Amino acid sequence: MPRTSLPYSADDISALARSLRAQLAGRTEPPGHVEWLNMLAKAVGCRNFQHFRAQTTAQTVAQTEAQTAVQDGLGATVDVEPPVDPVRIRKVTRCFDAAGALLRWPPKRSERDLCLWVLWSRFAAGHVMTEGEVNRLLRDAHRFGDHALLRRELCDVGLVDRTRDGSAYRRVEQRPPPEALALIRRLKAASAGEKATA
Repeated sequence: MPRTSLPYSADDISALARSLRAQLAGRTEPPGHVEWLNMLAKAVGCRNFQHFRAQTTAQTVAQTEAQTAVQDGLGATVDVEPPVDPVRIRKVTRCFDAAGALLRWPPKRSERDLCLWVLWSRFAAGHVMTEGEVNRLLRDAHRFGDHALLRRELCDVGLVDRTRDGSAYRRVEQRPPPEALALIRRLKAASAGEKATA
């Protein structure tokens, strides 16, 4: 399971050292991993590591939200997209062939969601499709032979809406997250380059 990095800083390194010295005083054995985490958290004013993690996560979310709305040179507010992880984009790109067809269904949910956004982008905006049309689109968009899985997943995550009887499907209009947009653009550019060289 991947670990989330938590930034750690102390306003006063001297106070940090004093706190750690006081917490270590009288110990006969060195602290374990969790004890160290709790001691470091207490040294910067938190009750324990769980408190530190909650506080740091809340601060990180607030900073990210503040960075998404900044002012341009004329004083107008503009949205700035959060940074995209290029390593993750490259990893998910390898799930697609040169023509942009999905080769395999990734094991991680976060990677599958990015793949679903790519498929979502291939549905025409505002166009109502029959189940047969959706099946043809999805058969052409993947190579592992399970278009029903993809159709079901698109509906389950809310990217495609269908009528109760399954006779009509429509793409749900929404803005993809930044990583999904980056992946969609990358695959379109790669596919266009492949067609140009063919």
